[in-house]
Amino acid sequence: MRIATWNVNSLKVRLPRVEEWLALRRPDILLMQETKLADEAAPLLPLRMAGYDLAHHGEGRWNGVAIASRVGIEDVSLGFDGAGPDADGARFIAANCGGVRIISVYAPNGRALGTPFYAAKLEWYERLAAWLSQNAAPSDDLVLGGDLNVAPEDADVYDPQVYIDSTHTSGPERAAFRELIDWGLVDAYRRHHPEPGRFTWWDYRAGNFHKGLGMRIDHLLVTHSLA
Repeated sequence: MRIATWNVNSLKVRLPRVEEWLALRRPDILLMQETKLADEAAPLLPLRMAGYDLAHHGEGRWNGVAIASRVGIEDVSLGFDGAGPDADGARFIAANCGGVRIISVYAPNGRALGTPFYAAKLEWYERLAAWLSQNAAPSDDLVLGGDLNVAPEDADVYDPQVYIDSTHTSGPERAAFRELIDWGLVDAYRRHHPEPGRFTWWDYRAGNFHKGLGMRIDHLLVTHSLA
């Protein structure tokens, strides 16, 4: 089974690229974040024509998460309570796809240390860890993926000195990420690509993609049975 994750930063704008990429790569499951769509605007038909079922959890202009699957979608859960919007936006969706519990998440950015946004990010991580403890087990076949907005190790940023006293690399954020690992998840990409310099985000305003100056903040975490 091939599973990918992509912060699409507006599924409406990015849909032609998504369709092209799905046709080229044919993953079994694609997790998406920042769809920036209400549920009624989710592109169910275009994805179905591409061979994928779509489960979407959105609120409109901001956030939004989705799961596209060509191995089926069942038992969809929206938000941490399973019934609808999260307290801090549409950031969590879970479903069974091909016998695997799939979770797509979009963690809050945090903006700056010491702000209410940073505190809300840490609280969101606490809720995610609590959801795992209450609704899943490390023995399950489970994938938790998406834009987690944390670079868990210094190897996940191009220059650790640049990110001292910064969000995405702070001690509390990394500890929150580590709690997910300690629960029973494996950083699947890092296991297969231990070398530094593998990034998923670059500041486009500074042209950092072409300079190789990025961070690895998007992840696929899997239980040991899938690692």
